[in-house]
Amino acid sequence: MMRRLHSLRRFSGNALLLAVCAAFSAAHAAEPNGKGAKNAPAAQKAAPPVAGEQFVDGIAAVVDKDVITLRELRDASLRIAGELKTRGIQVPDDKTLQHQVLQRLIMERVQRHEADRLGIRVDDAQVDQAIKTIAERNKISAAQLRQEIEKSGTTWDSYRKSLKDEIRSDRLRQRAVDSNIVISDAEVDAFLKDQRRNPAFAAAPQSAQQAQPQPQPEAAPEQAAAPAGPMLYAVAQILVRVPEGSSPDQLAALRKKAEDLLARAKRGDDFASLAAANSDGPEALQGGVMGVRPLDGWPDLFAKALGNLQKGQVSTLLQSGNGFHILKVMDRGTAQPAPSRTARAPAPAPAPQPRPQPQAQAPQGPVEVMQTHARHILIKTSTVMSDEQARQRLEQVRQRLVAGDAKFADMARQYSQDATAPQGGDLGWLNPGETVPTFEAAMNALKPGEISQPIQTPFGWHLIQVEERRQHDATDDLARMKARQTLFERRAQPAFEDWLDQLRAQAYVDNRLEKQDRINQNNR
Repeated sequence: MMRRLHSLRRFSGNALLLAVCAAFSAAHAAEPNGKGAKNAPAAQKAAPPVAGEQFVDGIAAVVDKDVITLRELRDASLRIAGELKTRGIQVPDDKTLQHQVLQRLIMERVQRHEADRLGIRVDDAQVDQAIKTIAERNKISAAQLRQEIEKSGTTWDSYRKSLKDEIRSDRLRQRAVDSNIVISDAEVDAFLKDQRRNPAFAAAPQSAQQAQPQPQPEAAPEQAAAPAGPMLYAVAQILVRVPEGSSPDQLAALRKKAEDLLARAKRGDDFASLAAANSDGPEALQGGVMGVRPLDGWPDLFAKALGNLQKGQVSTLLQSGNGFHILKVMDRGTAQPAPSRTARAPAPAPAPQPRPQPQAQAPQGPVEVMQTHARHILIKTSTVMSDEQARQRLEQVRQRLVAGDAKFADMARQYSQDATAPQGGDLGWLNPGETVPTFEAAMNALKPGEISQPIQTPFGWHLIQVEERRQHDATDDLARMKARQTLFERRAQPAFEDWLDQLRAQAYVDNRLEKQDRINQNNR
């Protein structure tokens, strides 16, 4: 069973943020999605309208008790229209653009409210650290990053706000979704067996050609490359969502819409413009760009379709539980994926990945690592448990442990909110890179038998105890860890999307623009 602490790395991030960094970044990352949020607060289910049922000038929508104003909608629409123009994507008509932008604003509000409920907060210092990380990954200074952002037409304040929203979303996903995705040993065994049989998912041969993934298919010529990692696919999609409980007639109408869009994409209409105007996917206003991943990192339905496509080609119509999908391979090529760690260390923000560089194949033979056997106690923050309260509680627990009044395993069973609590917080033997960086740094600073001070990670507050350490041949462990990561990546995006759908369904949403449109149609 995968431990909750080991939230595996995905190639994730907000495509809008990647787009404004496109001038210096060659790779794009995808947007997240499980099942999870058990129940939203009661207020989200039955919040009263702010100003009655009639459309009120000045209000675009009400989300729970929060108002999205027409001014806010207009400002966001103007900003996004400018970004689309900068990227050469045709801007949808005003009504369509407002609809797409309002749906995004509503979803942002829903996520923000849930983050507040769980006590997830993002301050300016965390945004500053995210900016530093993005600059370092692109081998430029923070000042140069700002110049590139403003040169693209996006204001620095707007960029910082987008980063803040993405950090919040990332931590919300980690808390509510990632920890509920469990990859069994049997699934890892089956994946490794299938990988050995299917050369399409293996590392590229020495004669492979390398193409650096770009948002547009004509952006980079292919050129010979040294041995590198697996084939990477830069993919965009158009999603025609099918609401749950749709009638046969509704399903037929949505299928017809999807087939018409597929025909237009096949005949060469601009895919990004089609996505911006018609897709129901969260990445619609980024031209449908979902990101860059190895073939086996995409959901099974996508991977089977993408494996037969070349750069610039469009898939057939694919149907999933969410609706109808049309995929386009924006680019493909062999390159070493940027993250070298196998565990998902939650990036503080969505950062453009550095330009993939060809690398020599890893040396064959045993891989010796220092493993650590550790336990931990986790206390999560929420509206009723602040950071300070969680830290103080762990301070009190630590005092009892240091004084010898209690055993760590007993305190973990009593206080820990992690799945390992019944096992006394036992995490087993951990390889380097298997836990998030903050946790690993604190753990590595301990000698066997020592107990850490309370430390904070995206999952909450922890006490850590190191049991022992050993030198270990981790060759098989690392292969299994990589397989587990890949399987996690396949599930995480659809899982997060499903969870967001549940979250939105539980929230009170009064879309005044849609209501006014219906009134206008009825009066014609």
